[in-house]
Amino acid sequence: MTITKQQAPLAFAFMALALVMVGVFQSWSLSLTILNYCLIASIMALGLNIQWGYAGLFNVGLMGFAALGGISAVLVSMKPVPEAWALGGAGIGLGVLVAVATIFLAVGAYHRLPKGYIRGWGMAVIVIGGYFAARYFFDPATNLIESVNPAQTGFLGGLGLPVLLSWVVGGVLAASVAWVIGKVTLGLRSDYLAIATLGISEIIIAVLKNEEWLTRGVKNVNGIPRPTPYEYDLQQLAWAQEWAAWFGADLQDFTSIYVKLCSAALALVMLGILYWLSQTAIKSPWGRMMRAIRDNETAAQAMGKNVTGRHLQVFILGSAVVGIAGAMMTSFDGQFTPTTYNPLRFTFLVWVMVIVGGSGNNLGSIVGGFLIWFFWVEAEPLGYALLSFLTSGLAEDSELRSHLLDSAAHMRLITMGLILLVTIRFRPRGLLPEQSQQTRSH
Repeated sequence: MTITKQQAPLAFAFMALALVMVGVFQSWSLSLTILNYCLIASIMALGLNIQWGYAGLFNVGLMGFAALGGISAVLVSMKPVPEAWALGGAGIGLGVLVAVATIFLAVGAYHRLPKGYIRGWGMAVIVIGGYFAARYFFDPATNLIESVNPAQTGFLGGLGLPVLLSWVVGGVLAASVAWVIGKVTLGLRSDYLAIATLGISEIIIAVLKNEEWLTRGVKNVNGIPRPTPYEYDLQQLAWAQEWAAWFGADLQDFTSIYVKLCSAALALVMLGILYWLSQTAIKSPWGRMMRAIRDNETAAQAMGKNVTGRHLQVFILGSAVVGIAGAMMTSFDGQFTPTTYNPLRFTFLVWVMVIVGGSGNNLGSIVGGFLIWFFWVEAEPLGYALLSFLTSGLAEDSELRSHLLDSAAHMRLITMGLILLVTIRFRPRGLLPEQSQQTRSH
């Protein structure tokens, strides 16, 4: 039995015990909420592990791909706003057509015009002219759309389709953007790739915050349909009332727990599918080739492997998984809030999950996702309880006691730093490290 097989059940048993403790000492509703977001965090960590663990791609733009998944939930599941479409839909459509035509003309000019000043000036004229032409149709249309009941809508809305479809669309949209980014950046060195992906993710967030006709910007999109029943609707059903009475539970608590269990089941199914696909890929000849490229790009190129092409493939796959996780999070929340997308939560934290769990090991990434997100949520209440105990001997009006208790809000960052430092010191390859080729062969 390998080390990974011995330790994985222990790691999951520890997390199950931790969730039970939260349920007993805090609330079962909170425990299930943490479980749901641990599952989503594990999917994000799995996406990063595909890029970093399989191919060594240093992507610090995860925030942007998660946000693309989030906006997919809006564009797919929200109902369209007929008045906004009537006033500005045609202008938006013409602006998009002009922009697409400009891109095709620019690409055609690049391939057809001779090198030198003619090509440069020709492409400049096409791009600048196309930009102003697109804005000519686009700007008046967006102003009209954003003026339609801005307190409630002020945007075009979505397609009104089932929200589960947005999970697939989120992955496809993130993969499409990753293809564009990868074609531009994957020829760069790893440090330049990191800077480029971070910058592009910030551009994505800036667009989502400012293009109110599409996302409502900082006004947020509320009322996104959820993939699970609503508590109020369940409370009107006879069977829910009977079950709550049979368990001796409050009807509101019962329906809240039932809905969270449904969400956990959906998230667990998605995580299981993605984990199976990831394991199948890494154990295939394609996966062995990716490991070989990661370990020695020069040798792989000498063997005739298209390193840049394989990097593009794995970059697209990992980004698609992150996009799926982003769509899941938005659909479970029931709202899209662009201001919540920040590098600390959606990039740094996911990197900590992969490092602590074990880079290159899919199961390790899942364990890291559970562990880090759990302590990210529970660090503040646990820190407050610890500081309350340590300062219990001080007077109630003590300035030192008040200062320490007010500092409990910072326990998240301290806890993440301690976990990362301890892991790097004692388990530099992570809790569930990647198995060597010799170990896998036995």
